[in-house]
Amino acid sequence: MIISAVVPCYKEQGRILGVLEKFGDIVNHIIVVDDACPENTGKFVKNNCEDPRVEVIEHDKNLGVGGATLTGYARAIELNSEIIVKVDGDGQMDPEMIPILIRPICNGISDYSKGNRFFRLDNISSMPTTRVIGNLILSFTSKMSSGYWKIFDPTNGFTAIHGKVAKLLPMEKMAYDYFFESDMLYRLNTLRAVVTDIPMEAIYGEESSSLKISSVLFPFALGHLKNLIKRIFYLYFLREFNLASLELIFGITMTLFGTIFGSINWYDSVTTGIPATTGVVILAALPVLIGTFLIVSFLNYDLQNQPDSPLHPRL
Repeated sequence: MIISAVVPCYKEQGRILGVLEKFGDIVNHIIVVDDACPENTGKFVKNNCEDPRVEVIEHDKNLGVGGATLTGYARAIELNSEIIVKVDGDGQMDPEMIPILIRPICNGISDYSKGNRFFRLDNISSMPTTRVIGNLILSFTSKMSSGYWKIFDPTNGFTAIHGKVAKLLPMEKMAYDYFFESDMLYRLNTLRAVVTDIPMEAIYGEESSSLKISSVLFPFALGHLKNLIKRIFYLYFLREFNLASLELIFGITMTLFGTIFGSINWYDSVTTGIPATTGVVILAALPVLIGTFLIVSFLNYDLQNQPDSPLHPRL
């Protein structure tokens, strides 16, 4: 089995050698992608790392962590890799955990596995509060947009994917920035790939995270909204049309009708001082209640409609 590790780097010169030293013999190729790093991390690795498995790719311009990862994916596919692992170069992930990370894929029960820093409660206490709150918000929105309701910690960059599944990814359409991991989950769901969470511990040193919640909150929210709309349309209207599709259509229609109708009559009642009749109140409230029930029913179906049969054995 050929296993390749992709290590995207940007301003990681002080930590990269320590990360590379931890890769065990299970990894056949280590692809370091210098994403136009101002510290010239790529050249630093070439001059100071003697591991023959290490290959350095240097970008002429900065593409973002997603772009760097996809460059590594493309090279790993050229090397006929059966499993491709991604490990960030900041030292927050332990490469010694790779055998555990890839186990679900090796056993044929998963197509993509990722780390989850929130599985063990004792790990949360050592995590910065802003990261905990940010990940809670991002995890919920990612569940909706990706359809993987049982997956947590969507921005975790410690991942592994089967080589055949990686070939199916529309790499030219995927996010190149920090939204990459979340966008990856959306793309995997459209392929109906099985995703598995792997409990892990994050190593927090003196480094400062380059992922600032305040700067990514709006772009992430917009990205999740777009992916949610595309996923719903693709899975429930383009690929198949079933009872859940009807529940969503009638649920949204009735909720909007009841809300708009009720708001108009409430405004008229306030401005004229004439209370709305019982019939008007019922006509406004009943569609909202029924519509809400239908939407909840659709969400329950969507929650149960997660991929459960691995894609790569069928390939």
